[in-house]
Amino acid sequence: MIVLNDDHNTFDHVAKTLSRVIPGISLDGGYRFADAIHNSGKAAVWTGPREPAELYWEQLEQAGLTMAPLEQH
Repeated sequence: MIVLNDDHNTFDHVAKTLSRVIPGISLDGGYRFADAIHNSGKAAVWTGPREPAELYWEQLEQAGLTMAPLEQH
C-alpha cells in the first residue's frame, strides 16, 4: 500500500494517521514514513493480505492521505 506525497497534508498529520491506522507503526515510524514520502514522492507503508490492506487503505484515504490505487494480485 503506497502513500503519495501531496501539498495539503502536514508531516504531523501523516505520521499520526499512519501510527493510528497501521498496526506496528509507532509515531516515530510514522515520522520516518512521512519523511520518506516527502523526499521520494511516495512510500510503501504496508504489505500483506488484500482484506486488511483494503481496510487500511480506506481509513488512510478517509483521513485525507493521498493514496495510490491498491495493486491487484
